[in-house]
Amino acid sequence: MSADRSRAFRTGGCLFGSHRAEGVLPQEAARLDASLPLWNNELLIDVDMLNLDSSSMRQITESSGGGEEAIAARVSEIVRSRGKMHNPVTGSGGVLVGRVAEIGPDFPDRTLTPGTRICTLVSLSLTPLTLEEIGSIGAAAAQIEVKGKAILFETGLCARIPNDIPERIATALFDVAGAPATVLKLATPGQRICVFGAGKAGTLCLFAAREILGGSGLLVAVEGSAAAVEEVRALGIADHVIECDAQDAIAVHGVLHRLSGGSMFDLVINTTNVERTEGAAILATRPGGQLVFFSMSTSFTRAALTAEGAGRDITMIVGNGYVRGWTDATLSLYRRHPQLHLFFERRHPHA
Repeated sequence: MSADRSRAFRTGGCLFGSHRAEGVLPQEAARLDASLPLWNNELLIDVDMLNLDSSSMRQITESSGGGEEAIAARVSEIVRSRGKMHNPVTGSGGVLVGRVAEIGPDFPDRTLTPGTRICTLVSLSLTPLTLEEIGSIGAAAAQIEVKGKAILFETGLCARIPNDIPERIATALFDVAGAPATVLKLATPGQRICVFGAGKAGTLCLFAAREILGGSGLLVAVEGSAAAVEEVRALGIADHVIECDAQDAIAVHGVLHRLSGGSMFDLVINTTNVERTEGAAILATRPGGQLVFFSMSTSFTRAALTAEGAGRDITMIVGNGYVRGWTDATLSLYRRHPQLHLFFERRHPHA
């Protein structure tokens, strides 16, 4: 249904969505009001897929025993109780894919039309959501087929699904686009760069870093999974791929100290999806260097106090899912590297 000012839209909604969050910002709210009708500055989406962030998917899978029925029950419970897919353990969400169903007359993006397929670029942890049913679950890909409805606020961002990239892969790229875009923004030729985690975000960061470094500097990946280590080594993108438990800060520091000749790293990116990896990333960063946390498992308290205790004067950055031009930068990065096509196709075989 197209926007029609004669329809009974509710009016006076906050551009940030506080009208559905009892006056606070939606992300911090315990529960959102996902009821209809729309407010005049909102967009309604018919949802058919949730792409959870890896930390949330890992936590739900492990706590549910890994069975699809148990995972579906937990996701359904969270959405029913909170009015959004906001994991109460990790505090994180993900993104969704669906079709534009209805457009409020004051929603700012007037180029969208009913039926347009979009991926939201704001977290599920702040997106009003109702689910009618849950279909197949791809735990490894963190993607869940669903039938439901979601609401995008006036300030909510979304992207059209590109025609040249399979939808499931495009969605995965959108979900982590802030990470490689940040590397492209911060990295400079000649730097020593270390990436923790070789999942989707980490591997994209490695390709982004290599583009900036060219043949200069030093590029190292740290990953705890033997299979992931072999996969990244086969890509030939990093100078060294280290199999090491990032929760063991002292062991990781010893390895990276030797590799860097004691200088440590100018830029460190942490994309791991497990807790207690802050220390390893902090010790990997040289004094005066930059450390970006792109993990929803990051503890601000642990990071701040560990850096203080280790006497590390470094710039620690909380990775922002929004970086200007981030989606185009990440899609372009993917298009430029056929190795990335194979990497993502293995994770999304039904794309």
